[in-house]
Amino acid sequence: MKRINIKEGYVGLVYNKGNFKEVLSKGNYWINPFNEVFIYNKMKEFTSNTDLNILLQNEKLASMLEIVKVADYEIVLKFKDKNFEQILTAGKYVFWKNTANYSFKAIDLRNTEITEDIDIGFLKNAAMYPYVIMAKVEANEKALMMLDGKFDRMLSAGTYYFWKKAKAITLQRVDMRIKSLEIAGQEILTKDKANLRLTFMAQYKVIDAKKAIMENSDYEKQLYSLLQLAIREFVGTLSLDELLENKEALTKYVQNTVRAKAQKMGLELIDSGVRDIILPGDMKEIINQVLIAQKKAQANMISRREETAATRSLLNTAKLMEENAMLFKLKEMEYIEKIADRIGEITVNGSGNVVKQLNDIFAIKK
Repeated sequence: MKRINIKEGYVGLVYNKGNFKEVLSKGNYWINPFNEVFIYNKMKEFTSNTDLNILLQNEKLASMLEIVKVADYEIVLKFKDKNFEQILTAGKYVFWKNTANYSFKAIDLRNTEITEDIDIGFLKNAAMYPYVIMAKVEANEKALMMLDGKFDRMLSAGTYYFWKKAKAITLQRVDMRIKSLEIAGQEILTKDKANLRLTFMAQYKVIDAKKAIMENSDYEKQLYSLLQLAIREFVGTLSLDELLENKEALTKYVQNTVRAKAQKMGLELIDSGVRDIILPGDMKEIINQVLIAQKKAQANMISRREETAATRSLLNTAKLMEENAMLFKLKEMEYIEKIADRIGEITVNGSGNVVKQLNDIFAIKK
């Protein structure tokens, strides 16, 4: 016989020639020397080379063990004293009862949504990375959530967590801010066959993210094409002079034509306008010559108006002086004064009244 001591917190399993016989709890025992005893720490997971179903036929041992079965589509979170300890994947696990304060939470990975009562902070644990996907949508974004390539729902700004093993999750993000679109360097012929290059600017934003993404392969390119066609269609109906004089008409036409079509794509055309109209070099010279000629003609017209007004004023003055001798005399004295101001020295010869001689010099002979 041999003596075996089983300490507190340990269990002994007795085997005879490889066959399980009995369970030994705390205490001292005399064992047949042909028997073999395996001692287990109750604080650790129970493992044995013997088939578990055979061991569980022993009622005493079965009452001391807790069995956790994990299906292929599951994981089980194991907690000890409410603290996370490990993740149990598919398989069968055996633990000793009435030892550590174990608790288990089963999670069905066939579900995409995390419906279990799990703290968000725990989902960020490194051990959860293989099973959890985090999706962050910025404040200026919306995101289309796709499950196995099919639209599931729209996500607004925020942080989301999902089980990643169930279905393939993809997010298609849409920037909801106002964007600028430039239609640059468009070579267009006007109605009078003038070749020009035009640059057009537009501002737009996405108002229906699902429609913009799901119903359009590339909504920005499509909006570009709509603007381009509208510009060409309108410019082709105007002469160069009409276009240069009324660029606002082009803007209004483009907005009225494209806005409704953009809304069908889930977009809103906010504003638009012509930025540049670039003409070929020879066309610039011709237009400059026309402008110079126009300005010269305007200047000549203004000069003729001024000359006519001056002549008319002189005529009116002459009539007044003819009708009024005193006015004529005052005017005569005024001109004598102006002439005298420009003469440095006057020599008078002979005798007689000096004033009379000056008057004879400057007097106007009638």
